[in-house]
Amino acid sequence: MSVIKPFNGIVYNTDKVGDMAKIVCPPYDVISPEQEAALKKRSPFNFIHVMLAKADARHGEDDARYAKAAETFEKWLKAGVLVQDAKPCIYYTRQEYKIVGERHSRMGFLAVMKIDNEKTRIHPHEKTHAGAKEDRFKLWTALQAACSPIFVCFSDSQKKVEGIFQRKVAMTKPFVDVVEDDGTRNMVWRLDDPDLIGQVADVFENQNLFIADGHHRYEVSRRYRELMLEKTPDATGDEPWNYVMTYFTNIDSRELQIFPIHRIIKTFPRDIGFLETLFRIDSIKKKEDLAVMLAKAGRNEHAFGLYTRKGIQLLRLKNKSQINEFIKEGSDDYRCLDSLILKAFVFDKLDIKSEDITYCNKDMDACFTAVDNGQAEAAFILNPVRIDQLRVIALNGEKMPPKTTYFYPKALSGLALYKL
Repeated sequence: MSVIKPFNGIVYNTDKVGDMAKIVCPPYDVISPEQEAALKKRSPFNFIHVMLAKADARHGEDDARYAKAAETFEKWLKAGVLVQDAKPCIYYTRQEYKIVGERHSRMGFLAVMKIDNEKTRIHPHEKTHAGAKEDRFKLWTALQAACSPIFVCFSDSQKKVEGIFQRKVAMTKPFVDVVEDDGTRNMVWRLDDPDLIGQVADVFENQNLFIADGHHRYEVSRRYRELMLEKTPDATGDEPWNYVMTYFTNIDSRELQIFPIHRIIKTFPRDIGFLETLFRIDSIKKKEDLAVMLAKAGRNEHAFGLYTRKGIQLLRLKNKSQINEFIKEGSDDYRCLDSLILKAFVFDKLDIKSEDITYCNKDMDACFTAVDNGQAEAAFILNPVRIDQLRVIALNGEKMPPKTTYFYPKALSGLALYKL
């Protein structure tokens, strides 16, 4: 039985909803309250109305938001706002975006992945929270559908999957072509040729797969499957709930980007002289120089940027041998994560509480602004986790702390849904 297979996606009917740019949205766990409000105003059909439904006077208690989401979902299906594709497909995607003015293009595709299969070696890399899993489980159970994919990296050094896309798909018109608020262009094509889909599936046999995003959704899919197995003693193993909707992209591609997640500190001590015993500290005059100097230092050292109202400093760990002294858990690869080192060498020493820490995805300027506006007293700027670090730690069976990796760009929600 194949690790992956096509599915009959539920997609938006553009004749009913119009501009898809007003309909799709980012994954639920990266949407700010301000962005959520803006998306809900953008269109009555924006996918946020299902993915993050809110309780109202009619539905009463907050937990009833899941019933509200299911009601909206069924209403859209009956009205033809959402329609199910007649043929099982994989959905090729291409995302075009810029980083510091440089153009990038990442190819991937949506398919469904077998949850429990002796040929499937799926490696998570991040710890999860019970509350987030319970939330998504209630939503999926109410909808009886998966509303957004998990994000998985596979290895395709010979670019066989991309080759099929370039030869057979790329020259045709995508059925979705939208630009996100941050300028990322998303295009989606259907591929329903069984022979070509079989060639894609063959690439996945007997290889390791790495979950990049969607750890909570993956665990929810496993829990949902267990629930359905209890209800279905004569299950064949090929029921839809044995699979999880997944966005796949090539881990060997240079276009796979991991951004850092920076730390913003609400309350920070003025006297941090003790840090000089642990770090080499250099002052930096210009904010725009920090990223270059931090990246350069990070090639061979554990380094952090520190921004306070006093200015910008580059912190470089003096003695790597102290890592094993300060961090006891995990393998050598795990203990060398910058996020763990920052916590052990700085936050724990200064007794900085978790409630005083907020996180900033990839945007260094937002960290500076928080300090300049008095919303925080300090910000720590980190280098990103490397792909080789993620691969080794995941293969070790270890999981990084939450807020360690930020894959970019995200796989949009609302491009396709999967009926369970």
